[in-house]
Amino acid sequence: MKKLAVIGGVIAVVIAISAGAVYSLNTDFSSSDANMQRKYGTVDTTMGSPLLGSSSAPITIIEFGDYQCPQCDKWFKTVRPDIEEQYIKPGKANLYFVDLAFFGPDSKNAAEATYCAGDQGKYWEYHNILYSNQQGINDGWANPDNLKKFASDLNLDRELFDSCLDSDKYQKRVERNVLEAKRNGASGTPTFIIVGSDGSQQFIEGAQPFSVFKQVLDSMV
Repeated sequence: MKKLAVIGGVIAVVIAISAGAVYSLNTDFSSSDANMQRKYGTVDTTMGSPLLGSSSAPITIIEFGDYQCPQCDKWFKTVRPDIEEQYIKPGKANLYFVDLAFFGPDSKNAAEATYCAGDQGKYWEYHNILYSNQQGINDGWANPDNLKKFASDLNLDRELFDSCLDSDKYQKRVERNVLEAKRNGASGTPTFIIVGSDGSQQFIEGAQPFSVFKQVLDSMV
């Protein structure tokens, strides 16, 4: 059995949602959504983001997040920059983002939009612009009209992007990611699983400070 440690459970950010807000998830998805399986430890990232960083990095960080999650936004702005500079750019670690889109319909729409941007080679740029523009939960900032505006801001082909978003092309992909997050014990956002080269795993809940991530990453390098 793989080693699994839990860090920061007491201050995990867990949002309670009513039964009426829970999605009915369909596990079917098109084989064209991914060219190959990408599994790290217990986590299948095949339906998640493109890789950020080097594929040869010995450590993989998997973030389960929601684009409307305030704590995810906090982590994105206050912790991820240091992780990128000290671990991802030097090739010590890489990062995948797997959607745990459960705050509401706009969460799902935003997640789908990132993959539409990814069709044009700008997944991470779109990911970043979403957090840079995050406002209140389900207050309209991530509605389809605004998601299309963000595409224009990145100079994406609007006809291709709009068609992708309007058709729900990536609905099942996002639903599959939510299932994968839950299967790995993520009940709130952000949640992180960090996988070492030996398959050992560390489970971090909440927008912990950089010092917590540094301690874990340094112990696995």
